[in-house]
Amino acid sequence: MLWIILAIVAALVLFGVYAFNLLRRTDIAAQEALGGIDVQLTRRADLIPNLVNTVQGYASHEKGVFEEVTKARAGVADAAKDGTVEQKSAAQARLDQAIINVLAVAEAYPDLKASANFQTLQAELSETENKISFARQFYNDAVAKLNGLVTTIPWMFFTGVAGVSTREFYDAPEGQATAPTVSF
Repeated sequence: MLWIILAIVAALVLFGVYAFNLLRRTDIAAQEALGGIDVQLTRRADLIPNLVNTVQGYASHEKGVFEEVTKARAGVADAAKDGTVEQKSAAQARLDQAIINVLAVAEAYPDLKASANFQTLQAELSETENKISFARQFYNDAVAKLNGLVTTIPWMFFTGVAGVSTREFYDAPEGQATAPTVSF
């Protein structure tokens, strides 16, 4: 009888360790996925000064547009460091709008649109937008898995011990579900 009790206790302890480790690994995966979004947002923010400099040479009188880009870029950098998912999303939306405004200014300059620098920067921005979209989806998949574990039996009994809770999904702000595009 004692052996049966010891076997049951050992099985429960082993299951508890397994549940703890599973929840922690899943939470870490969601944290890493959010970091992937930060990397891509930072990459995009780093491309913006090159785009602005290229456009600024043609449209130096559009000072307000370029100031907004600078502010939006700083907001993305701050949000990437230690912002919440909602703050990151809002900073991304502001930068998206700033990029649209810069590209709209560029439309008025045919020589700029034909510039190899401008075309290269535009292609890099487009590629980065695709990477941001993929990173967002990857994060949301990781959060869905984590939230599924945290809210179902038996895993929910171990969330307190593991220090794990549900996470917010990364929702693009309204009107920002697709990458900004400007046709030339």
